[in-house]
Amino acid sequence: MSCCAAGTEGTLEMERAAHALPSSEELRLSSRDLGDGLYQTELSVPGVHCGACIATIEKSLKSRPDVERARVNLSTKRVSIVWKAKVGQIVTDPVDIVRTVFASGYEAHLFAAATDGDEALRNKLMLAVAVAGFAASNIMLLSVSVWSGADAATRDMFHWLSAAIAAPAIIYAGRFFFVSAWNGLRHGRVNMDVPISLAVILAYSMSLWETVHHGEQAWFDASVTLLFLLLIGRTLDHVMRDRARSAITGLARLSPRGAMVVMADGGREYRPLADIAIGDRLSVGAGERVPVDSIVVSGVSDSDFSIVNGESAAVRVQKGDALQAGILNLTGGLTLEASALARDSFLAEIVRLMEAAEGGKAGYRRIADRAAEIYAPAVHLLAFGAFLFWGLYGGDWKHALLVAVAVLIITCPCALGLAVPVVQVVAAGRLFKAGIMVKDGSAMERLAEIDCAAFDKTGTLTLGRPRFINRSGVDPGHMQIAASLGSHSRHPLSEALYRSVGSVAVTFDDVREIPGSGIEAKTSAGIYRLGSRSFAGNGTTAPEGRMSSRSEVVLSLDYAVLETFQFEDALRPGVEQALADFALKKIPVTILSGDRPEVVAKLATRLCVRDWKANLKPADKAGFCVEAQRSGHRLLMVGDGINDAPALSAAHVSMAPATAADIGRQAADFVFMHDSLEAVPLAIRASRKAGRLIRENFAIAIIYNGLAVPLALSGIATPLIAAIAMSTSSIIVVLNALRLNSLGSHLPVPKGAPTPNVAPRTARLAS
Repeated sequence: MSCCAAGTEGTLEMERAAHALPSSEELRLSSRDLGDGLYQTELSVPGVHCGACIATIEKSLKSRPDVERARVNLSTKRVSIVWKAKVGQIVTDPVDIVRTVFASGYEAHLFAAATDGDEALRNKLMLAVAVAGFAASNIMLLSVSVWSGADAATRDMFHWLSAAIAAPAIIYAGRFFFVSAWNGLRHGRVNMDVPISLAVILAYSMSLWETVHHGEQAWFDASVTLLFLLLIGRTLDHVMRDRARSAITGLARLSPRGAMVVMADGGREYRPLADIAIGDRLSVGAGERVPVDSIVVSGVSDSDFSIVNGESAAVRVQKGDALQAGILNLTGGLTLEASALARDSFLAEIVRLMEAAEGGKAGYRRIADRAAEIYAPAVHLLAFGAFLFWGLYGGDWKHALLVAVAVLIITCPCALGLAVPVVQVVAAGRLFKAGIMVKDGSAMERLAEIDCAAFDKTGTLTLGRPRFINRSGVDPGHMQIAASLGSHSRHPLSEALYRSVGSVAVTFDDVREIPGSGIEAKTSAGIYRLGSRSFAGNGTTAPEGRMSSRSEVVLSLDYAVLETFQFEDALRPGVEQALADFALKKIPVTILSGDRPEVVAKLATRLCVRDWKANLKPADKAGFCVEAQRSGHRLLMVGDGINDAPALSAAHVSMAPATAADIGRQAADFVFMHDSLEAVPLAIRASRKAGRLIRENFAIAIIYNGLAVPLALSGIATPLIAAIAMSTSSIIVVLNALRLNSLGSHLPVPKGAPTPNVAPRTARLAS
């Protein structure tokens, strides 16, 4: 539903007085210096919810000579403004730019990722829905008695009771629409809340007039029911948008709040992240994340680089190695030297990539929002024309006003507004039963349109859990020793080795972990070592012909190799069936991975996927998705790691498993809870059926308006009949959406499907 149809843009208007404009100094300090006299400022605009809002703000800002460009991000409710420090001899005051946003009718303040205001607004909406629903049901019960032929005294009493119930409900539940309508009119805009507010107020006022003069008809039920149905659509829309913005908040939680700075005299001081300067020495202990992009000055440790390349295998880092912000230090303490500010670090770059991608997603609603801009004045002209016609030519101004109110109510875009969100909710519920979570309702619409797909490797096509594969050829005694040593380490391969045994039969007293190398235990029999081949064998190299696509851990006694344990990542269940389904639908598939080429090539060959890319960074994956979009393709991205988050946001639509990192789940449009990858083609089936139902609902809404509007204009439909007709159209739309429940959760395995990636356009995507 359009935001303007639901009173979004002016919801926070009542609280505007509580917010002061930021000072020039605050704005300058928070702005990024882009060089050549240009600065970039980020502002929160909580009242932005649709294409009309975006156009209004961008147009007002671009009209200023000191604004180079302005872009509103709908998902994060953020406006990015690039402005000139000077225009001629006049120095720009950034406060004037913020005042321009206020003058266009929208609150603005320095950007913050917190969403407490959104949560409070959602709670207010849900309470308003409850109030309107309670009032509407009770007024309907009273109306039944009137319709059944109650005598005049009973009818008047019921009318007064209805008026008493409706008044507070309309004031409380209708304030979203009334404030938005007033805000729009005050700034010279006519939005969809204006006819809605007029219809509700006129219907109540006329009903009250009829009640005072002992009239037979009253339309209190029509006014409250109208609010109830519109608030349902508004709440659904707000919840969907709120979920779509959660990825940025997840990244903010991932970044540490500060770091321990090592002073020149050896002392230590904890500083907030924003106060860390380039060149500062930082102390990062085991289990802590790297706060900013840094260079290792001293120390050796295993580190989890999954945020960068998506691979679960720990990487040894030592003096001189570069570490990105967000990398998890696993085993040893490190002293780092900051090489970038927090706002220029790796995590900040991922945030910018995601926001840039999210900004492009706003387009799917803009057509409907532009239609809403035309709809509002058209409804006003139609109602006013009917009022003049019946007043001037019919001579009955009371009847003319009733016709005008009926037109306003019967043309309410409730069916049109519910056409999309009700299908999204039903489809989301159906997918939830199959273990698939839908985070953004519009994603189903986009998933139905895909013509190509890209999959991350580790954690997506595979489970991201190393699997011990040569147990049958390993001596059981050596296995027990290795498992005992592995129980003392957090390294993924050591943990996998320990899990494969499940219990420890051999114990060691003197055990120490050497970060980046392995584990050492001193015993009466000698020194046992478990780790890399060079560590365990004291410099021994791998034998000729050893498979480089497998990971290994070596056990040695006094540097003599006793056993080699090999590991391989297990395929995710349902991979072959899912890729066969893509091949059957002639949807080309590409594997995107940060892993080594030989590992990716082996998996691609095993899965019959011809297109694959290795050694990719987060920006490379996002760039692949952007290039696919620019080429006119609608790409589905399936990934799980933090490093996949920009690509998940940049793709036309995205999915992630529940085992994904928090930020990966938040950035994705869909999250599947079960291990099987068959959830991906199942979601496509559901989305395509949902798309058909949405189009059917739009057709129902158009047919309804084509039949109902002439009835209202002719004077046949009273406000009550108009409200019933409007409600009936909404009920039909809901019932049509419920047909999604007939979608089966069973996904048939295609027989004789062609091998994946047979379509020639895949080659164009890979180029």
